[in-house]
Amino acid sequence: MAKNSSSAARGPKLRQLRMGELIRHTLSDLLLRGDVHDPDLNRISVTVGEVRCSPDLKVATAYVTPLGGQGGSELIAALARNKGELRHLLGKEMTAKYVPDLRFRLDETYDQMDETRRLFSDETVQRDIAARDEGDDDDARD
Repeated sequence: MAKNSSSAARGPKLRQLRMGELIRHTLSDLLLRGDVHDPDLNRISVTVGEVRCSPDLKVATAYVTPLGGQGGSELIAALARNKGELRHLLGKEMTAKYVPDLRFRLDETYDQMDETRRLFSDETVQRDIAARDEGDDDDARD
């Protein structure tokens, strides 16, 4: 039977979310403790913001950022070099039957929040928001 094409639009399933959060928590602990045998990776403080798993749970993409935001490309390179060891350590720590292949991407959420704040502070946007709020007050009186 063919799958419903709209199922992808609903977002990740609960098992994807649970596995992603389990990997995020375990990966954060491993990196915090410095369990990886790479001095380049151990000298960087890493924040694991989110881990997204594929629907079949075979691939996990970890969105990471270095503390302070500097040296992101070096962090991604170090994590990619050590992904086999990280996957092995995850397998020892987690109670999952299968440990997914790891992919690492820079977490740009903080940059997007800064851009959103900048847009909201723009005086043209502020004027539009104030005009809309005044229009809402007029509609409430009718």
